Amino acid sequence: MVVGVTVGFVFAAERRQLILEMVRANGAVSLRELARVVQTSEVTVRRDVRALEAEGLLDRRHGGAVLPGGFTRESGFPQKSHLATAEKTAIADLAASFVEEGEAVVVGAGTTTQELARRLARVPGLTVVTNSLLVAQALAHANRVEVVMTGGTLRGSNYALVGSGAEQSLHGLRVTRAFLSGSGLTAERGLSTSNMLSASVDRALVQAAAEVVVLADHTKLGTDTMFQTVPTDVITRLVTDEPPSHDDRAATELQALADQGVHISVAGPGAGAPAGAVPGPGPEQVPQQQRRRDVPPLPGQRRTHGGHHPLPPGGPAAQSGGGASPPSQLRSAGSLGAEPPTARVADLAPRRR
Repeated sequence: MVVGVTVGFVFAAERRQLILEMVRANGAVSLRELARVVQTSEVTVRRDVRALEAEGLLDRRHGGAVLPGGFTRESGFPQKSHLATAEKTAIADLAASFVEEGEAVVVGAGTTTQELARRLARVPGLTVVTNSLLVAQALAHANRVEVVMTGGTLRGSNYALVGSGAEQSLHGLRVTRAFLSGSGLTAERGLSTSNMLSASVDRALVQAAAEVVVLADHTKLGTDTMFQTVPTDVITRLVTDEPPSHDDRAATELQALADQGVHISVAGPGAGAPAGAVPGPGPEQVPQQQRRRDVPPLPGQRRTHGGHHPLPPGGPAAQSGGGASPPSQLRSAGSLGAEPPTARVADLAPRRR
């Protein structure tokens, strides 16, 4: 919930001070919420925000205001749940298609992973380890899915368990793959978040998995936040949506991630549809392989990190030719490399230097 108070008529200076206090308290606040609290129009609030930005006191972002600087504070769940909802739905649909019956996976906290959990409820024999109350709630009534919660201290802003209790409960755990989201993703630093406790638990989740799948919509591409959670060389796959044609930053970041060997799957209506295909009325009625395109990692650029098993180009077939195999207790480890024959592969070649 956004922290704020309802006030009567105030002068511009007082109004702007209230706006600044709300942003400092919440990290990010929409113009609509600001206008409601200070009891004025969104036009007036927009003018106030612009003036505060000129003074370097805050930054304007997507119909709202955030703390200044590139390393922004994490928004609360109420704010994030209303951002890029269509994109998160498409990403969750595609990410769920990589999970097989009988697997054991870890799912981190976040609004996108919550959407994924709703789809995982239909996978029989699945075991999901999570530190997210929202993920657990989405799976609570799934009869054939076992949910394992970490310990820890509840962090109310995102309904996640954090702290040493959460991290210790993950020691000795080994699962097929981890699904994580965060506040930002860059090719230089990988996945990052704005909260130290959340970052520490996410790193523990990564250590428990043979493969790491990052779920991030295009608005997070190129955004860098304070605490690194997953370095780029540890990310097996990125599931994202198609950036708008004018979003050069996101497109550039996708290219850079592909250059570093991250396998990129792009979700969206018709992303992988055959030529001349007519989209159906809804995503649930369109086969997954017709709604995505995949960018394979470039040969020779994945590195072994902390005992993880990197995904060789060509998927499981390439593994059979030699090299160490994943532990036998892992179901389908490495199966992310296997693509349906009808999936279209986008041509993201490394740029000339």
